[in-house]
Amino acid sequence: MGRLKYDSTEPPITIDDETLVHLKIVIGTKLRRNESFLLTWLRGDEAQDARTTIWVHPAIPLQFGFDTAVLPPVAPERITTIMTSLNASGELVLDEYLSTSSSNRS
Repeated sequence: MGRLKYDSTEPPITIDDETLVHLKIVIGTKLRRNESFLLTWLRGDEAQDARTTIWVHPAIPLQFGFDTAVLPPVAPERITTIMTSLNASGELVLDEYLSTSSSNRS
């Protein structure tokens, strides 16, 4: 399980490496274009909120951590699907794209 660390004030979001490698490209593309967006996921832990949404902005620190040194292969059609949905709605809902059912913060 990889980790998406955002803002350094909360525990990281745990995401399978296969999904995280695709999200890294999509999020990196949006932030490189200076485009902010909403990021939403289901919390599978014992947190008070069952679903969390954050505002992803280029000025806020972001770190991708992978469990494996060799990253999974990238599927261009998966990138296109995620980016098309994000551009249409302005929100990236993680649970729609996860390879496994772990989209929670540890």
